[in-house]
This record gives sequence, C-alpha cells and structure tokens, in this order.
Amino acid sequence: MTIERVPPKHYPKAEIGRRGMALGLDFLGVWLVSSLLGSANIGIQFVEIFVFVILWLVLRVLVPYNNQGQSLGRWAFDLKVLEVEDGQVMGRIPDLLSLVKREAIIGLGALFVSIALSNIRANPTAILLILPLAIDCGTAFSDTQMQQALHDRYCGTFIVSSRRGYSLDIKIKRLIENMRRNVRR
Repeated sequence: MTIERVPPKHYPKAEIGRRGMALGLDFLGVWLVSSLLGSANIGIQFVEIFVFVILWLVLRVLVPYNNQGQSLGRWAFDLKVLEVEDGQVMGRIPDLLSLVKREAIIGLGALFVSIALSNIRANPTAILLILPLAIDCGTAFSDTQMQQALHDRYCGTFIVSSRRGYSLDIKIKRLIENMRRNVRR
C-alpha cells in the first residue's frame, strides 16, 4: 500500500477590481447608515464613528463568519475570504479572531475615509486620510503571486472567487451591453 499525495485544491484568485467593488459596496452601506446618525457639525463625530465601527464589525466579521466567508459586498461580487497557511489556501473560513484582526486593520482605513468624506468641504486636506487604506490595499498590486493586501498577509487570509453569490459585476456588464445595443439601433 502506497500513500499518494493529493494535490491541493485550486482556488481561483479574485480580481483586484472585484475585490475593490466588494469593499466599496460594504463601505457604502456602513457609511450611509452611520452618516445619517451624525450631526451637521464640522469635525469628528463620535456617535458616527461608534456606529460605523459597530456596523463594520457586524457586516465584515459576524456576517462572513456565519455566511461561508461572504459579507454583503463579497456575496454581490461572488467572492469569499479563506484561510492561508504556509502559502497554501486551506479552503476554510478564518477563525473569528483572524477575521476581527483583518477587519480592524481595513476598518481603520475605511473609518479614516469616512471621516475624510464627512469633512472634505471644510478641510480639503482631509483627503490625505485616504492614504492608509490606499497603502494597505495597494500592496496587492505588488504581490504578483497571491495578490494579498497587507491586512491579508498579516492575518493569513486570501480572497477567492466563489460560485455562490449574486454576480453583480456580470449583471452590470450585461445591462451596459444591452443599453449600448439599444442606443445603436
């Protein structure tokens, strides 16, 4: 009897554009709800920040932990987060602590973007608050093998394409193509 080594299952890499759209959709939902609870005053709104943090953790940690690694944005774009060990995708969703660390890092960057958007009219230099998120997510462009952002590398996670989801990007492409065809007629 010989023991054969089973090759690891292949998980398709998620395109960076789809990952960005999924993050943007999650951010937009959390930001809209939290900004509705803020006041019209200029400056940092602590209630708005508190609501943003709570909603971010619910949407990006609890929902994926209980929904096969998919948040609302990842579900809309057919993506999911999986665990990585020694450079190999393991095929299971990360544990709760890894998800909390991952989303705390990216959530801090998203919170800075939220503060920048709330204060951009009064203080145009607030646009610089986008830099931490841009640096964190921009590292995925330099990683040619796994395309992991800093938060993914630190927490041992990986975003893969999934068969389960809404396929929003495909539906939008079809809608645009149909509109182009109708305009040409």
